[in-house]
Amino acid sequence: MDLRESLTNQNEIVLSLFQHVIATTTAGKTSNLLFSPALLNVILSFIAAKSPGDIEEKILSLLHASSTDELNTVSSKIVTTVLADSTSIGGPTIAAANGAWLEKTVPVEPSFKGIIENSYKAAFNLVDFRNKVHEVVEEVNSWVENETRGLITNLIPKNSVSSDSNLIFANALFFNGRWDHEFDPSLTKDSNFHRLDGTTARVPFMSGHSFKYSLVAYEGFKVLDLPYRGGRGDYARCFSMQIYLPGEKDGLHALLERLACCRGFLSGQGDIPGHSASIGELRIPRFKFEFGFMATEALEGLGLELPDDTIIHKSYIEVDEVGSKAAAAAAVIGLGGCYMPPKEKYDFVADHPFLFLVRENMSGLVLFLGQVTDPSMH
Repeated sequence: MDLRESLTNQNEIVLSLFQHVIATTTAGKTSNLLFSPALLNVILSFIAAKSPGDIEEKILSLLHASSTDELNTVSSKIVTTVLADSTSIGGPTIAAANGAWLEKTVPVEPSFKGIIENSYKAAFNLVDFRNKVHEVVEEVNSWVENETRGLITNLIPKNSVSSDSNLIFANALFFNGRWDHEFDPSLTKDSNFHRLDGTTARVPFMSGHSFKYSLVAYEGFKVLDLPYRGGRGDYARCFSMQIYLPGEKDGLHALLERLACCRGFLSGQGDIPGHSASIGELRIPRFKFEFGFMATEALEGLGLELPDDTIIHKSYIEVDEVGSKAAAAAAVIGLGGCYMPPKEKYDFVADHPFLFLVRENMSGLVLFLGQVTDPSMH
């Protein structure tokens, strides 16, 4: 099994899923949104492992995987390798963890327990849903809060789990990376950000030295790559944030529609032609927000019905001159570039709604994907 090939296949649903997140969220088109494709795909892989039959086949088809063994192996490599902490070598601080809470009166197949502990590296907990369901929810929420350094709280609402539940599988991700080239805070100035409804908000914009960053220009949009410190010396992994800026001030959702229809774009295999470009003026807003949604509803838009499962997801991000800090948690409750010197310079002024993602470039894993429609909203 080739990890990058498997993740390339899994990335095919990421942008379409984001469209359904927007569609199933109140004010989704005009809200700041964020979710973790990495966490949701691990959750789906786990559901496939516990649901042999029709649901398993649908998830394998959705993630373009050959077997649940492949999904289990990919999930294991994500937790142990791609999302291993790199603080000690000067890279991003990363914490990724899985946890499983199972009803103690329900027999557990040894093979299933082995998958939970070995493939998903998950903490295995036998609990009392029947008599102490609120305590179980508190335990899971405390685990999530601890794993995300306090950024994700109360992931599971109190009344969303009943005494009939048999299982909660949760995962959590914390990421804190410093820019390879930090922005000078003295250059940060307030300026207008143009919202989708035509109004403006005064927000702080960071300014950077344009020669330190890479830009690819496409027809109708530009993609800025902001590498995180430590990636370049760590040859196994390289983390960066990419910002997708439409040319039109109200072009965010047309851009998303276009990218979602382009097979392989997130993995660098799309057929939208682009070229490396120099950067003229470079301004990016600081932003910070959190977002939560019911992932089960968004997945229904992709044709995946999970009648016995509910998937909850929450995430947080903060981007400033030093770097970015982000966290996410999810739970299922069951019942080639051109290196010629570019001639033309392009300004990259992100003063209107844009997409962004945080990814690990060697494997192609997308840790976070979001949109900023109003940086003044926290």
